[in-house]
Amino acid sequence: MANHRIGRLSEDIKRELSALLRELKDPRISEMTSILRCEISPDGSHCKVHVTALGDENAVKESCKGLTSASGYLRRELGNRLKMRKCPELHFIPDTSIAYSAHINELLHEISRKTPSTEEDSGEEE
Repeated sequence: MANHRIGRLSEDIKRELSALLRELKDPRISEMTSILRCEISPDGSHCKVHVTALGDENAVKESCKGLTSASGYLRRELGNRLKMRKCPELHFIPDTSIAYSAHINELLHEISRKTPSTEEDSGEEE
């Protein structure tokens, strides 16, 4: 039963943090920053927030630094908006999985362009 509560709470935190990102005025936080997922500890005292931003790795790291400095404000607003007695401590983690998957996809397309088509070979044998 507690697992459902943790999952529901993590989605609520993700939704509210995404809305709060638009209100922050820190120049380190990119306008194209988004929250990928939130992982809450079983006791609800810590929350890992996976963050990504449009651009290179430096943009993501700078956004995480800006979010970390604004974590006190974010915790207070989360507590008020979600009516939580105790808001979890937020840990912002840069997530470059989208850039990594785009790089892998590019490599696969490059490999498929270099290899000869096997369909032509199978048609000649028949």
